[in-house]
Amino acid sequence: MASGGLFSKQRTFRPKKKWERGTLKYELHKRAKASLNAGLDLKNAVALPADEDANDWIAVHVVDFFNRINLIYGTVGEFCTESSCPVMSGGPKFEYYWADEVQKKPQKLPANQYVTKLMEWIEKQINDENIFPSQVGTPFPKTFLATCKKILTRLYRVFVHVYIHHFDKLIAIGAEAHINTCYKHFYFFVTEFKLVDPKEFEPLRDMTARICR
Repeated sequence: MASGGLFSKQRTFRPKKKWERGTLKYELHKRAKASLNAGLDLKNAVALPADEDANDWIAVHVVDFFNRINLIYGTVGEFCTESSCPVMSGGPKFEYYWADEVQKKPQKLPANQYVTKLMEWIEKQINDENIFPSQVGTPFPKTFLATCKKILTRLYRVFVHVYIHHFDKLIAIGAEAHINTCYKHFYFFVTEFKLVDPKEFEPLRDMTARICR
Protein backbone atom coordinates (compact mmCIF):
# COMPACT_ATOMS: atom_id res chain seq x y z
CA MET A 1 0.00 0.00 0.00
CA ALA A 2 1.99 2.91 -1.25
CA SER A 3 -0.41 5.65 -0.33
CA GLY A 4 -2.91 6.53 2.36
CA GLY A 5 -6.49 7.10 1.30
CA LEU A 6 -6.80 10.11 3.57
CA PHE A 7 -4.38 12.17 1.52
CA SER A 8 -5.06 10.83 -1.96
CA LYS A 9 -7.29 13.75 -2.99
CA GLN A 10 -5.19 16.39 -1.29
CA ARG A 11 -1.55 15.61 -1.96
CA THR A 12 0.85 12.83 -2.71
CA PHE A 13 1.40 10.78 0.40
CA ARG A 14 5.04 10.70 1.39
CA PRO A 15 6.56 7.23 1.77
CA LYS A 16 5.60 5.70 5.07
CA LYS A 17 8.31 4.67 7.46
CA LYS A 18 9.84 1.42 6.27
CA TRP A 19 12.22 -0.69 8.28
CA GLU A 20 15.27 -1.78 6.31
CA ARG A 21 15.37 -5.47 5.46
CA GLY A 22 17.69 -7.45 7.68
CA THR A 23 17.37 -5.09 10.63
CA LEU A 24 15.94 -6.04 14.00
CA LYS A 25 12.97 -3.70 13.56
CA TYR A 26 12.13 -5.22 10.17
CA GLU A 27 12.12 -8.69 11.73
CA LEU A 28 9.91 -7.44 14.60
CA HIS A 29 7.56 -5.83 12.08
CA LYS A 30 7.31 -9.11 10.15
CA ARG A 31 6.69 -11.04 13.39
CA ALA A 32 3.94 -8.67 14.49
CA LYS A 33 2.30 -8.79 11.05
CA ALA A 34 2.52 -12.58 10.88
CA SER A 35 0.82 -12.92 14.27
CA LEU A 36 -2.03 -10.70 13.11
CA ASN A 37 -2.45 -12.46 9.76
CA ALA A 38 -2.35 -15.90 11.35
CA GLY A 39 -5.43 -15.05 13.40
CA LEU A 40 -3.67 -15.82 16.66
CA ASP A 41 -5.07 -14.74 20.02
CA LEU A 42 -4.45 -11.01 19.75
CA LYS A 43 -4.15 -10.57 23.50
CA ASN A 44 -1.18 -12.95 23.51
CA ALA A 45 0.20 -11.71 20.19
CA VAL A 46 0.90 -8.23 21.56
CA ALA A 47 3.06 -9.48 24.45
CA LEU A 48 6.73 -8.52 24.29
CA PRO A 49 8.72 -11.40 22.72
CA ALA A 50 11.39 -12.90 24.93
CA ASP A 51 14.76 -11.14 24.77
CA GLU A 52 13.39 -8.21 22.74
CA ASP A 53 13.62 -4.55 23.65
CA ALA A 54 10.30 -2.97 24.61
CA ASN A 55 11.04 0.28 22.78
CA ASP A 56 11.76 -1.58 19.53
CA TRP A 57 8.51 -3.55 19.89
CA ILE A 58 6.51 -0.40 20.60
CA ALA A 59 8.13 1.50 17.72
CA VAL A 60 7.17 -1.04 15.06
CA HIS A 61 3.60 -1.19 16.36
CA VAL A 62 3.19 2.59 16.42
CA VAL A 63 4.22 2.75 12.76
CA ASP A 64 1.96 -0.15 11.81
CA PHE A 65 -1.03 1.31 13.64
CA PHE A 66 -0.43 4.68 11.99
CA ASN A 67 -0.55 3.08 8.55
CA ARG A 68 -3.60 0.92 9.29
CA ILE A 69 -5.69 3.63 10.94
CA ASN A 70 -4.79 6.08 8.19
CA LEU A 71 -6.16 3.62 5.63
CA ILE A 72 -9.28 2.90 7.71
CA TYR A 73 -10.09 6.59 7.88
CA GLY A 74 -9.40 6.85 4.16
CA THR A 75 -12.27 4.45 3.44
CA VAL A 76 -14.78 6.87 5.00
CA GLY A 77 -12.93 10.12 4.30
CA GLU A 78 -15.29 11.23 1.53
CA PHE A 79 -18.21 11.07 3.98
CA CYS A 80 -16.36 12.98 6.70
CA THR A 81 -16.81 16.59 5.61
CA GLU A 82 -16.88 19.98 7.28
CA SER A 83 -20.67 19.99 7.06
CA SER A 84 -21.22 16.40 8.28
CA CYS A 85 -18.56 16.56 10.99
CA PRO A 86 -17.96 20.24 11.91
CA VAL A 87 -15.97 19.21 14.99
CA MET A 88 -13.70 16.25 15.79
CA SER A 89 -15.90 14.31 18.17
CA GLY A 90 -17.03 10.97 19.47
CA GLY A 91 -20.71 11.65 20.01
CA PRO A 92 -22.19 14.63 21.89
CA LYS A 93 -20.17 14.13 25.08
CA PHE A 94 -16.66 14.00 23.61
CA GLU A 95 -14.90 16.66 21.55
CA TYR A 96 -11.22 16.71 20.63
CA TYR A 97 -9.34 19.95 20.00
CA TRP A 98 -6.07 20.18 18.09
CA ALA A 99 -2.78 21.45 19.54
CA ASP A 100 0.85 20.89 18.55
CA GLU A 101 4.24 22.59 18.65
CA VAL A 102 2.94 25.37 16.39
CA GLN A 103 -0.72 25.53 17.46
CA LYS A 104 -0.17 25.90 21.21
CA LYS A 105 -3.74 26.82 22.11
CA PRO A 106 -6.17 23.91 21.58
CA GLN A 107 -8.17 24.62 18.43
CA LYS A 108 -11.64 23.39 17.48
CA LEU A 109 -11.49 21.90 13.97
CA PRO A 110 -13.75 19.95 11.62
CA ALA A 111 -12.97 16.24 11.95
CA ASN A 112 -11.37 15.95 8.50
CA GLN A 113 -9.00 18.84 9.23
CA TYR A 114 -8.15 17.41 12.65
CA VAL A 115 -7.33 13.99 11.18
CA THR A 116 -5.28 15.52 8.36
CA LYS A 117 -3.22 17.53 10.85
CA LEU A 118 -2.88 14.45 13.05
CA MET A 119 -1.60 12.17 10.28
CA GLU A 120 0.87 14.80 9.07
CA TRP A 121 2.08 15.35 12.64
CA ILE A 122 2.52 11.61 13.29
CA GLU A 123 4.28 11.12 9.97
CA LYS A 124 6.76 13.82 10.96
CA GLN A 125 7.43 12.12 14.31
CA ILE A 126 7.96 8.60 12.99
CA ASN A 127 10.22 9.76 10.15
CA ASP A 128 12.45 11.69 12.56
CA GLU A 129 15.49 9.52 13.27
CA ASN A 130 16.04 11.40 16.52
CA ILE A 131 12.67 10.14 17.78
CA PHE A 132 12.23 6.81 15.96
CA PRO A 133 15.78 5.58 15.22
CA SER A 134 15.83 2.86 12.58
CA GLN A 135 19.44 1.78 13.00
CA VAL A 136 20.29 -1.03 15.41
CA GLY A 137 22.17 0.27 18.43
CA THR A 138 20.94 3.84 18.13
CA PRO A 139 19.40 4.71 21.51
CA PHE A 140 15.84 5.92 21.82
CA PRO A 141 15.40 9.42 23.29
CA LYS A 142 14.17 9.77 26.86
CA THR A 143 10.97 11.29 25.50
CA PHE A 144 10.21 8.28 23.27
CA LEU A 145 7.48 6.69 25.39
CA ALA A 146 5.80 10.04 26.04
CA THR A 147 5.73 10.69 22.29
CA CYS A 148 4.29 7.23 21.60
CA LYS A 149 1.59 7.75 24.21
CA LYS A 150 0.54 11.01 22.57
CA ILE A 151 0.54 9.43 19.10
CA LEU A 152 -1.50 6.40 20.19
CA THR A 153 -3.95 8.47 22.23
CA ARG A 154 -4.68 10.65 19.22
CA LEU A 155 -4.95 7.64 16.91
CA TYR A 156 -7.48 6.13 19.31
CA ARG A 157 -9.64 9.22 18.82
CA VAL A 158 -9.78 8.43 15.11
CA PHE A 159 -11.23 5.02 16.01
CA VAL A 160 -13.76 6.78 18.26
CA HIS A 161 -14.85 9.16 15.50
CA VAL A 162 -15.07 6.46 12.83
CA TYR A 163 -17.02 4.02 15.00
CA ILE A 164 -19.51 6.58 16.29
CA HIS A 165 -20.03 8.73 13.20
CA HIS A 166 -19.20 6.56 10.18
CA PHE A 167 -19.62 2.91 11.16
CA ASP A 168 -22.64 2.52 8.87
CA LYS A 169 -20.37 3.31 5.90
CA LEU A 170 -17.86 0.64 6.99
CA ILE A 171 -20.65 -1.92 7.26
CA ALA A 172 -21.91 -0.93 3.80
CA ILE A 173 -18.53 -1.74 2.21
CA GLY A 174 -18.05 -4.91 4.23
CA ALA A 175 -15.16 -3.56 6.32
CA GLU A 176 -16.67 -4.20 9.76
CA ALA A 177 -14.63 -7.34 10.50
CA HIS A 178 -11.40 -5.66 9.38
CA ILE A 179 -11.78 -2.57 11.56
CA ASN A 180 -12.90 -4.68 14.53
CA THR A 181 -9.76 -6.82 14.25
CA CYS A 182 -7.57 -3.74 13.95
CA TYR A 183 -9.32 -2.15 16.92
CA LYS A 184 -8.87 -5.24 19.09
CA HIS A 185 -5.19 -5.46 18.16
CA PHE A 186 -4.71 -1.77 19.00
CA TYR A 187 -6.68 -1.99 22.26
CA PHE A 188 -4.86 -5.07 23.54
CA PHE A 189 -1.50 -3.52 22.65
CA VAL A 190 -2.01 -0.14 24.32
CA THR A 191 -3.49 -1.73 27.43
CA GLU A 192 -0.68 -4.31 27.62
CA PHE A 193 1.91 -1.51 27.77
CA LYS A 194 -0.29 1.14 29.44
CA LEU A 195 0.16 3.59 26.57
CA VAL A 196 -3.30 5.21 26.60
CA ASP A 197 -5.06 6.66 29.64
CA PRO A 198 -8.11 4.45 30.45
CA LYS A 199 -10.40 7.52 30.45
CA GLU A 200 -9.85 7.76 26.66
CA PHE A 201 -11.72 4.45 26.24
CA GLU A 202 -14.96 5.83 27.67
CA PRO A 203 -16.67 6.72 24.33
CA LEU A 204 -16.34 3.11 23.10
CA ARG A 205 -16.62 1.41 26.49
CA ASP A 206 -19.66 -0.75 25.71
CA MET A 207 -18.42 -1.80 22.29
CA THR A 208 -14.97 -2.60 23.67
CA ALA A 209 -16.45 -4.77 26.41
CA ARG A 210 -18.38 -6.65 23.72
CA ILE A 211 -15.66 -7.28 21.12
CA CYS A 212 -12.59 -7.44 23.37
CA ARG A 213 -13.85 -10.04 25.81
